[in-house]
Amino acid sequence: MPTLRWLTRDEDERIAERTPYRLLEEVPELSYGDRGTINMLIQGDNLDALKALLPYYAGQVKCIY
Repeated sequence: MPTLRWLTRDEDERIAERTPYRLLEEVPELSYGDRGTINMLIQGDNLDALKALLPYYAGQVKCIY
């Protein structure tokens, strides 16, 4: 499987491991459409968002863009 490599990857991975879990909070007044949908728009820091999604989607995501 292909892997992404960059100069500070090891340090970035250590930072990601130390970053605490964040709870996502729904903002009802910004919601749109059917409440039963699985789609989400998450505003905020990428690392915080990914850490919050990890328990639900670990091993299921092929690409994040």
